Amino acid sequence: MTNVRPVDEPADGSEIGSTSPGLAVAVVARRLGVAPATLRTWDRRYGLGPSDHSAGAHRRYSDDDVARLMVMRRLALEGVAPADAARSALALDLESTDREQLESELRASLAQADTDPAAPPDDDADQAEDGSGATLRPLRSADAAAGAETAPVRPALRLAAPVDAAGVTSSDIVDAVLRGNVEACDRLLALDADQDPTSWWTDLVEPTVHKLAARTVLAKPGEAPEALLASATLRAVAEFIREREEQSVQDTGVRSPHPSQMKRIVLLFTAVDDAQPLAMHALAAALVAQGVTARIVTGPANAHRSMELVTMVRPVATVLVTSLTRPGLGIVHALHEAQPELPIFVGLSSDDAAADLPLSSNVSRVRSFQGLLHEVLAVAR
Repeated sequence: MTNVRPVDEPADGSEIGSTSPGLAVAVVARRLGVAPATLRTWDRRYGLGPSDHSAGAHRRYSDDDVARLMVMRRLALEGVAPADAARSALALDLESTDREQLESELRASLAQADTDPAAPPDDDADQAEDGSGATLRPLRSADAAAGAETAPVRPALRLAAPVDAAGVTSSDIVDAVLRGNVEACDRLLALDADQDPTSWWTDLVEPTVHKLAARTVLAKPGEAPEALLASATLRAVAEFIREREEQSVQDTGVRSPHPSQMKRIVLLFTAVDDAQPLAMHALAAALVAQGVTARIVTGPANAHRSMELVTMVRPVATVLVTSLTRPGLGIVHALHEAQPELPIFVGLSSDDAAADLPLSSNVSRVRSFQGLLHEVLAVAR
Protein backbone atom coordinates (compact mmCIF):
# COMPACT_ATOMS: atom_id res chain seq x y z
CA MET A 1 0.00 0.00 0.00
CA THR A 2 1.49 3.29 -1.03
CA ASN A 3 0.56 6.71 0.27
CA VAL A 4 -0.63 9.01 -2.46
CA ARG A 5 -2.75 12.15 -2.27
CA PRO A 6 -4.34 14.44 -4.81
CA VAL A 7 -3.37 18.05 -5.22
CA ASP A 8 -5.71 20.54 -3.57
CA GLU A 9 -4.27 23.72 -5.03
CA PRO A 10 -2.13 23.26 -8.16
CA ALA A 11 0.42 25.88 -9.06
CA ASP A 12 -1.78 27.31 -11.81
CA GLY A 13 -4.63 27.92 -9.40
CA SER A 14 -7.02 25.44 -11.05
CA GLU A 15 -9.01 22.77 -9.26
CA ILE A 16 -8.80 19.10 -10.04
CA GLY A 17 -11.88 19.37 -12.19
CA SER A 18 -10.71 22.52 -13.99
CA THR A 19 -8.44 21.71 -16.89
CA SER A 20 -8.87 24.52 -19.40
CA PRO A 21 -6.98 24.80 -21.72
CA GLY A 22 -6.09 21.20 -20.87
CA LEU A 23 -3.62 19.37 -18.65
CA ALA A 24 -0.68 17.17 -19.57
CA VAL A 25 -0.52 13.56 -18.44
CA ALA A 26 2.09 14.17 -15.73
CA VAL A 27 0.00 16.91 -14.14
CA VAL A 28 -3.17 14.82 -14.14
CA ALA A 29 -1.25 11.86 -12.73
CA ARG A 30 0.02 13.93 -9.81
CA ARG A 31 -3.43 15.30 -9.10
CA LEU A 32 -5.05 11.89 -9.04
CA GLY A 33 -2.17 10.33 -7.11
CA VAL A 34 -1.15 7.76 -9.71
CA ALA A 35 1.83 7.17 -11.95
CA PRO A 36 1.69 8.48 -15.55
CA ALA A 37 2.00 4.87 -16.70
CA THR A 38 -1.31 4.11 -14.97
CA LEU A 39 -3.11 6.79 -16.98
CA ARG A 40 -1.60 5.43 -20.18
CA THR A 41 -2.79 1.95 -19.27
CA TRP A 42 -6.30 3.25 -18.66
CA ASP A 43 -6.16 5.03 -22.00
CA ARG A 44 -4.91 1.97 -23.86
CA ARG A 45 -7.18 -0.61 -22.20
CA TYR A 46 -10.35 1.30 -21.46
CA GLY A 47 -10.36 4.41 -23.65
CA LEU A 48 -10.04 6.80 -20.71
CA GLY A 49 -7.50 9.03 -22.40
CA PRO A 50 -7.04 12.69 -23.28
CA SER A 51 -9.44 13.97 -25.91
CA ASP A 52 -8.03 17.44 -26.53
CA HIS A 53 -5.52 17.61 -29.38
CA SER A 54 -4.60 20.17 -32.00
CA ALA A 55 -1.87 20.21 -34.61
CA GLY A 56 1.53 21.02 -33.18
CA ALA A 57 0.38 20.52 -29.57
CA HIS A 58 0.54 17.58 -27.20
CA ARG A 59 -2.68 15.82 -26.28
CA ARG A 60 -4.34 17.37 -23.25
CA TYR A 61 -6.85 16.15 -20.70
CA SER A 62 -10.04 18.20 -20.79
CA ASP A 63 -12.35 18.92 -17.86
CA ASP A 64 -14.58 16.03 -18.92
CA ASP A 65 -11.60 13.67 -19.26
CA VAL A 66 -10.49 14.40 -15.71
CA ALA A 67 -14.04 13.98 -14.38
CA ARG A 68 -14.17 10.48 -15.83
CA LEU A 69 -10.71 9.70 -14.45
CA MET A 70 -11.80 10.81 -10.98
CA VAL A 71 -14.62 8.26 -11.14
CA MET A 72 -12.22 5.57 -12.36
CA ARG A 73 -9.73 6.38 -9.62
CA ARG A 74 -12.30 6.46 -6.83
CA LEU A 75 -13.94 3.19 -7.82
CA ALA A 76 -10.55 1.50 -8.18
CA LEU A 77 -9.64 2.63 -4.67
CA GLU A 78 -12.93 1.23 -3.41
CA GLY A 79 -12.02 -2.20 -4.78
CA VAL A 80 -14.10 -2.27 -7.95
CA ALA A 81 -12.59 -4.34 -10.78
CA PRO A 82 -10.81 -2.04 -13.26
CA ALA A 83 -13.01 -2.99 -16.21
CA ASP A 84 -16.18 -2.30 -14.20
CA ALA A 85 -14.76 0.98 -12.91
CA ALA A 86 -13.91 2.05 -16.44
CA ARG A 87 -17.43 1.26 -17.68
CA SER A 88 -18.89 3.42 -14.93
CA ALA A 89 -16.47 6.23 -15.74
CA LEU A 90 -17.30 6.14 -19.44
CA ALA A 91 -21.02 6.11 -18.66
CA LEU A 92 -20.78 9.24 -16.50
CA ASP A 93 -23.49 11.78 -17.26
CA LEU A 94 -21.28 14.84 -17.54
CA GLU A 95 -24.13 17.34 -17.82
CA SER A 96 -25.74 16.41 -14.50
CA THR A 97 -22.57 15.65 -12.56
CA ASP A 98 -21.65 17.92 -9.66
CA ARG A 99 -17.89 18.29 -10.18
CA GLU A 100 -17.30 19.52 -6.64
CA GLN A 101 -18.98 16.45 -5.17
CA LEU A 102 -17.03 14.27 -7.58
CA GLU A 103 -13.79 15.79 -6.36
CA SER A 104 -14.84 15.56 -2.71
CA GLU A 105 -15.67 11.88 -3.00
CA LEU A 106 -12.31 11.16 -4.64
CA ARG A 107 -10.46 13.01 -1.90
CA ALA A 108 -12.35 11.03 0.71
CA SER A 109 -11.38 7.74 -0.92
CA LEU A 110 -7.76 8.83 -1.16
CA ALA A 111 -7.75 9.88 2.49
CA GLN A 112 -9.19 6.50 3.45
CA ALA A 113 -6.64 4.69 1.29
CA ASP A 114 -3.84 6.50 3.10
CA THR A 115 -5.02 5.19 6.46
CA ASP A 116 -6.46 1.79 5.52
CA PRO A 117 -3.78 -0.94 5.22
CA ALA A 118 -6.35 -3.26 3.63
CA ALA A 119 -7.17 -0.84 0.84
CA PRO A 120 -6.34 -1.95 -2.72
CA PRO A 121 -3.05 -0.93 -4.35
CA ASP A 122 -2.89 2.47 -6.03
CA ASP A 123 -2.15 1.20 -9.50
CA ASP A 124 -5.18 -0.96 -10.24
CA ALA A 125 -4.78 -0.78 -14.00
CA ASP A 126 -2.61 -3.88 -14.19
CA GLN A 127 -4.46 -6.03 -11.64
CA ALA A 128 -6.18 -9.22 -12.70
CA GLU A 129 -9.78 -8.61 -13.71
CA ASP A 130 -11.62 -11.48 -12.04
CA GLY A 131 -14.95 -9.64 -11.90
CA SER A 132 -15.09 -9.77 -8.11
CA GLY A 133 -15.90 -6.88 -5.84
CA ALA A 134 -19.17 -5.09 -5.12
CA THR A 135 -20.31 -2.60 -7.71
CA LEU A 136 -20.37 0.89 -6.23
CA ARG A 137 -22.66 3.65 -7.38
CA PRO A 138 -21.36 5.43 -10.50
CA LEU A 139 -21.61 9.16 -9.87
CA ARG A 140 -24.72 10.25 -11.79
CA SER A 141 -23.97 7.81 -14.56
CA ALA A 142 -26.25 6.70 -17.33
CA ASP A 143 -26.26 3.25 -15.72
CA ALA A 144 -27.61 4.71 -12.51
CA ALA A 145 -30.22 6.68 -14.42
CA ALA A 146 -31.31 3.46 -16.12
CA GLY A 147 -31.81 1.79 -12.75
CA ALA A 148 -28.67 -0.33 -12.63
CA GLU A 149 -27.92 -2.09 -9.35
CA THR A 150 -25.98 0.25 -7.08
CA ALA A 151 -24.53 0.36 -3.58
CA PRO A 152 -24.20 3.31 -1.24
CA VAL A 153 -21.03 5.36 -1.33
CA ARG A 154 -18.92 5.59 1.81
CA PRO A 155 -19.51 8.91 3.62
CA ALA A 156 -16.87 11.54 3.03
CA LEU A 157 -13.91 11.46 5.42
CA ARG A 158 -11.52 14.19 6.42
CA LEU A 159 -9.75 15.46 3.30
CA ALA A 160 -6.11 14.59 2.68
CA ALA A 161 -3.50 17.22 3.35
CA PRO A 162 -2.82 19.39 0.29
CA VAL A 163 0.23 18.69 -1.80
CA ASP A 164 1.64 21.20 -4.28
CA ALA A 165 2.44 19.40 -7.54
CA ALA A 166 4.97 22.08 -8.40
CA GLY A 167 6.58 21.72 -4.97
CA VAL A 168 8.05 18.23 -5.32
CA THR A 169 11.46 18.20 -3.65
CA SER A 170 14.46 15.92 -3.72
CA SER A 171 13.63 14.94 -0.13
CA ASP A 172 10.21 13.70 -1.27
CA ILE A 173 11.87 11.46 -3.83
CA VAL A 174 14.53 10.20 -1.41
CA ASP A 175 11.80 9.25 1.05
CA ALA A 176 9.92 7.35 -1.67
CA VAL A 177 13.13 5.59 -2.73
CA LEU A 178 14.00 4.54 0.81
CA ARG A 179 10.47 3.18 1.27
CA GLY A 180 10.87 1.20 -1.94
CA ASN A 181 7.75 2.89 -3.32
CA VAL A 182 8.20 2.48 -7.06
CA GLU A 183 4.82 4.01 -7.93
CA ALA A 184 5.55 7.13 -5.89
CA CYS A 185 9.00 7.47 -7.47
CA ASP A 186 7.47 7.32 -10.94
CA ARG A 187 4.85 9.88 -9.99
CA LEU A 188 7.28 12.33 -8.40
CA LEU A 189 9.86 12.04 -11.18
CA ALA A 190 7.37 12.24 -14.06
CA LEU A 191 8.75 14.34 -16.94
CA ASP A 192 6.00 15.57 -19.19
CA ALA A 193 6.67 16.12 -22.88
CA ASP A 194 6.13 19.86 -22.41
CA GLN A 195 8.59 20.16 -19.53
CA ASP A 196 12.22 21.28 -19.74
CA PRO A 197 14.51 18.29 -19.10
CA THR A 198 17.35 20.64 -18.16
CA SER A 199 15.60 22.17 -15.16
CA TRP A 200 14.09 18.77 -14.30
CA TRP A 201 17.61 17.35 -14.06
CA THR A 202 19.43 20.23 -12.40
CA ASP A 203 16.69 21.26 -9.96
CA LEU A 204 15.21 17.88 -9.03
CA VAL A 205 16.98 14.72 -10.13
CA GLU A 206 20.64 15.66 -9.66
CA PRO A 207 20.09 16.99 -6.10
CA THR A 208 18.21 13.77 -5.33
CA VAL A 209 21.11 11.66 -6.59
CA HIS A 210 23.55 13.61 -4.39
CA LYS A 211 21.28 13.50 -1.37
CA LEU A 212 20.73 9.75 -1.67
CA ALA A 213 24.46 9.15 -2.13
CA ALA A 214 25.07 10.86 1.21
CA ARG A 215 22.70 8.53 3.06
CA THR A 216 23.93 5.38 4.77
CA VAL A 217 21.18 2.80 4.47
CA LEU A 218 20.78 -0.65 6.01
CA ALA A 219 19.02 -2.26 3.08
CA LYS A 220 17.55 -5.74 2.98
CA PRO A 221 18.90 -8.25 0.48
CA GLY A 222 17.52 -7.37 -2.91
CA GLU A 223 17.02 -3.70 -2.04
CA ALA A 224 19.17 -1.13 -3.83
CA PRO A 225 17.98 2.46 -3.34
CA GLU A 226 20.40 3.86 -5.92
CA ALA A 227 19.22 1.35 -8.51
CA LEU A 228 15.58 2.14 -7.76
CA LEU A 229 16.21 5.85 -8.28
CA ALA A 230 18.15 5.20 -11.46
CA SER A 231 15.40 2.98 -12.84
CA ALA A 232 12.68 5.54 -12.07
CA THR A 233 14.78 8.30 -13.67
CA LEU A 234 15.35 6.27 -16.82
CA ARG A 235 11.66 5.41 -17.02
CA ALA A 236 10.81 9.11 -16.83
CA VAL A 237 13.23 9.91 -19.65
CA ALA A 238 11.99 7.01 -21.76
CA GLU A 239 8.39 8.13 -21.29
CA PHE A 240 9.36 11.69 -22.21
CA ILE A 241 10.98 10.50 -25.44
CA ARG A 242 8.03 8.24 -26.22
CA GLU A 243 5.62 11.16 -25.85
CA ARG A 244 7.75 13.39 -28.04
CA GLU A 245 8.01 10.75 -30.75
CA GLU A 246 4.29 10.04 -30.60
CA GLN A 247 3.55 13.72 -30.99
CA SER A 248 5.94 13.96 -33.94
CA VAL A 249 4.18 11.08 -35.67
CA GLN A 250 0.81 12.71 -35.08
CA ASP A 251 2.04 16.01 -36.51
CA THR A 252 4.03 14.72 -39.48
CA GLY A 253 2.84 11.18 -40.07
CA VAL A 254 6.48 10.09 -40.32
CA ARG A 255 8.29 7.84 -37.88
CA SER A 256 11.97 8.29 -37.03
CA PRO A 257 14.27 6.67 -39.59
CA HIS A 258 17.20 4.40 -38.80
CA PRO A 259 20.15 6.30 -37.24
CA SER A 260 22.20 5.72 -40.39
CA GLN A 261 19.61 7.78 -42.30
CA MET A 262 19.37 10.61 -39.80
CA LYS A 263 20.95 13.98 -40.38
CA ARG A 264 22.81 16.07 -37.81
CA ILE A 265 22.71 13.41 -35.13
CA VAL A 266 24.60 13.68 -31.84
CA LEU A 267 26.14 10.51 -30.38
CA LEU A 268 26.56 10.19 -26.62
CA PHE A 269 29.08 7.73 -25.23
CA THR A 270 29.24 6.22 -21.75
CA ALA A 271 32.46 6.47 -19.77
CA VAL A 272 34.00 3.13 -18.90
CA ASP A 273 32.87 1.86 -15.46
CA ASP A 274 30.03 4.41 -15.27
CA ALA A 275 27.23 2.00 -14.41
CA GLN A 276 24.46 4.60 -14.14
CA PRO A 277 25.16 7.53 -16.49
CA LEU A 278 21.92 9.33 -15.65
CA ALA A 279 23.26 12.76 -16.62
CA MET A 280 23.93 11.47 -20.12
CA HIS A 281 20.33 10.33 -20.53
CA ALA A 282 19.06 13.65 -19.19
CA LEU A 283 21.32 15.51 -21.63
CA ALA A 284 19.99 13.42 -24.52
CA ALA A 285 16.44 14.27 -23.48
CA ALA A 286 17.34 17.97 -23.27
CA LEU A 287 18.78 17.81 -26.79
CA VAL A 288 15.62 16.14 -28.10
CA ALA A 289 13.53 18.86 -26.45
CA GLN A 290 15.54 21.38 -28.50
CA GLY A 291 14.85 19.54 -31.75
CA VAL A 292 18.20 17.73 -31.94
CA THR A 293 18.40 14.02 -32.72
CA ALA A 294 20.43 12.28 -30.02
CA ARG A 295 21.38 8.65 -29.55
CA ILE A 296 23.18 6.95 -26.68
CA VAL A 297 25.79 4.28 -27.36
CA THR A 298 25.25 1.37 -24.99
CA GLY A 299 27.07 -1.90 -24.54
CA PRO A 300 30.75 -2.48 -25.38
CA ALA A 301 32.17 0.59 -27.08
CA ASN A 302 35.87 0.02 -27.60
CA ALA A 303 37.86 2.14 -30.01
CA HIS A 304 37.14 -0.07 -33.03
CA ARG A 305 33.42 -0.31 -32.39
CA SER A 306 33.16 3.41 -31.67
CA MET A 307 34.73 4.27 -35.00
CA GLU A 308 32.37 1.90 -36.81
CA LEU A 309 29.42 3.71 -35.29
CA VAL A 310 30.82 7.14 -36.09
CA THR A 311 31.50 6.12 -39.69
CA MET A 312 27.98 4.74 -40.09
CA VAL A 313 26.08 7.58 -38.40
CA ARG A 314 28.34 10.53 -39.35
CA PRO A 315 27.39 12.58 -36.26
CA VAL A 316 27.78 16.35 -36.09
CA ALA A 317 29.23 15.92 -32.60
CA THR A 318 30.03 13.31 -29.98
CA VAL A 319 29.56 13.69 -26.25
CA LEU A 320 30.84 11.94 -23.15
CA VAL A 321 29.33 13.02 -19.84
CA THR A 322 30.05 11.35 -16.53
CA SER A 323 30.06 11.99 -12.81
CA LEU A 324 33.05 9.71 -12.22
CA THR A 325 36.10 11.34 -10.64
CA ARG A 326 38.58 9.42 -12.79
CA PRO A 327 36.72 8.11 -15.84
CA GLY A 328 38.40 6.22 -18.61
CA LEU A 329 38.87 8.55 -21.58
CA GLY A 330 40.18 6.06 -24.12
CA ILE A 331 37.16 6.56 -26.39
CA VAL A 332 37.79 10.31 -26.51
CA HIS A 333 41.39 9.78 -27.60
CA ALA A 334 40.42 7.15 -30.17
CA LEU A 335 37.73 9.32 -31.72
CA HIS A 336 39.99 12.36 -31.85
CA GLU A 337 42.88 10.46 -33.42
CA ALA A 338 40.65 8.93 -36.11
CA GLN A 339 38.65 12.10 -36.85
CA PRO A 340 40.47 15.16 -35.54
CA GLU A 341 37.87 17.52 -37.04
CA LEU A 342 34.95 15.89 -35.23
CA PRO A 343 33.67 18.06 -32.33
CA ILE A 344 33.96 16.15 -29.06
CA PHE A 345 32.40 17.46 -25.88
CA VAL A 346 33.28 16.01 -22.49
CA GLY A 347 31.25 16.79 -19.40
CA LEU A 348 33.66 16.54 -16.46
CA SER A 349 33.53 18.03 -13.00
CA SER A 350 37.01 16.77 -12.07
CA ASP A 351 39.94 19.00 -12.98
CA ASP A 352 42.35 16.08 -12.52
CA ALA A 353 40.51 13.99 -15.09
CA ALA A 354 40.34 16.92 -17.50
CA ALA A 355 44.14 16.98 -17.61
CA ASP A 356 44.02 13.64 -19.46
CA LEU A 357 42.03 15.03 -22.40
CA PRO A 358 43.67 15.61 -25.79
CA LEU A 359 44.83 19.17 -26.33
CA SER A 360 42.75 20.28 -29.29
CA SER A 361 40.29 23.01 -30.18
CA ASN A 362 37.83 20.31 -31.22
CA VAL A 363 37.89 18.60 -27.82
CA SER A 364 36.00 20.70 -25.28
CA ARG A 365 35.75 20.06 -21.56
CA VAL A 366 32.60 21.55 -19.97
CA ARG A 367 31.91 21.61 -16.24
CA SER A 368 28.16 22.23 -15.97
CA PHE A 369 25.15 20.46 -17.43
CA GLN A 370 23.68 23.68 -18.84
CA GLY A 371 27.02 24.68 -20.32
CA LEU A 372 27.41 21.30 -22.00
CA LEU A 373 23.93 21.54 -23.47
CA HIS A 374 24.58 25.01 -24.89
CA GLU A 375 27.92 23.99 -26.38
CA VAL A 376 26.44 20.95 -28.12
CA LEU A 377 23.44 22.92 -29.38
CA ALA A 378 25.73 25.51 -30.93
CA VAL A 379 27.21 22.79 -33.15
CA ALA A 380 24.18 20.54 -33.65
CA ARG A 381 21.95 23.31 -34.90
